[in-house]
Amino acid sequence: MKFTTRELVLLSVFGALWGIVEIGLGSVLHALNVPMLGSVMAALGIMIALIGRLYVPRRGATLFIGAIAMLLKLFSLGGVVLGPMVGILAEALWAEIVLSLFKRPNLVAFLLAGATAVLWTMIHPFFTGLLFYGRSLMDVWQGTLEEGSRLIGMDIQTIAFWIIGVMAAIRLVIGATVGWLSWQSGKLLRRRADLSGVNATL
Repeated sequence: MKFTTRELVLLSVFGALWGIVEIGLGSVLHALNVPMLGSVMAALGIMIALIGRLYVPRRGATLFIGAIAMLLKLFSLGGVVLGPMVGILAEALWAEIVLSLFKRPNLVAFLLAGATAVLWTMIHPFFTGLLFYGRSLMDVWQGTLEEGSRLIGMDIQTIAFWIIGVMAAIRLVIGATVGWLSWQSGKLLRRRADLSGVNATL
């Protein structure tokens, strides 16, 4: 879909914001060894992208924002960025797919888009670990269980599937919350900015 020059500028701004958060805050939180860092970063990034979707409520807008953020991730200092870059684009893609199922942005769409994007962070290691880092599925599975065991204090051997279920539920709740916050914040920001030239009203 073609965007106007004004829309491209807006989308680029939101994409740059997501990229800056990934490069700056992401590095700090990684150094602090924050639990579920991938989900935290996905939540922050997809919130920016969803607010951007309210400013440019057209199909492809969320994916465009994610693509800009992914490109900026290349400028991260140190470490491997290929996996995170794929993650950023995948999160934007899943949100875009969900939003495209609705004729226009609404709260339900945002809740589902946020939940789906953040849930992807649980699937992401299986995809990138096998494709880019040579890790076996069992290694990724074991790492996922160990992370969940540390986070919620459950024993791996006896209740593995409960751990996975709880970890997935946490991500869904985080994502849905982000969707709600994005919807409310985006509407407030748009009213305050009183932007002209947007092709749809809320």
